[in-house]
Amino acid sequence: MDLWQYEREALSQGYSLVCGCDEAGAGPLAGPVYAAAVILPLGEEISGLDDSKKLTEKKREELFPVIQDRALAWSVACVEAKEIDATDILSARMRAMQLAIDGLSHRPDFALIDGNRDRGRSAAITAAHRCLVKGDSLSASIAAASILAKVSRDRHMVEQAQKYPEYHFEKHKGYGTKLHYELLAQYGPCPIHRRTFLKER
Repeated sequence: MDLWQYEREALSQGYSLVCGCDEAGAGPLAGPVYAAAVILPLGEEISGLDDSKKLTEKKREELFPVIQDRALAWSVACVEAKEIDATDILSARMRAMQLAIDGLSHRPDFALIDGNRDRGRSAAITAAHRCLVKGDSLSASIAAASILAKVSRDRHMVEQAQKYPEYHFEKHKGYGTKLHYELLAQYGPCPIHRRTFLKER
């Protein structure tokens, strides 16, 4: 499969610098939602590059510095739990992705966005863009962004585990596992829990 098809299409339409963008952590009960944007040299071969969800944690960690080294530019951004509660998760996802795009050291003139949504109630992707369903399996740039976002968020949650050791965030990264629900029942929510997510459940 050609993982550069959509980058080439954008370049053929007159765009000169194309980034891929993806987010991680939309579903957890705790912690921020992270996003990353990556501009790769067209055709750059990175062995093992794929949708972060299809890779082991070890492989993602191995690819993280390789992507940073090979990219023309990369950026990671996040939106904290309090802002997710104050708005909504879709808006938070869009804001995180646009922040990541804005944080790139080289300004892209087109973005490939993973998923089928480009706006929430209070935030939207403002860069020229195209949404790609399962884009992290279709585009090398989005796949690279998915890895940077996932690894960055996982590392952050491991740090939070040191701050709030009773929740064992290093094990579940804030997702709604059986263990996490048991610990929530025992200790109640901490400052990084998404209160709106807990109400829904």
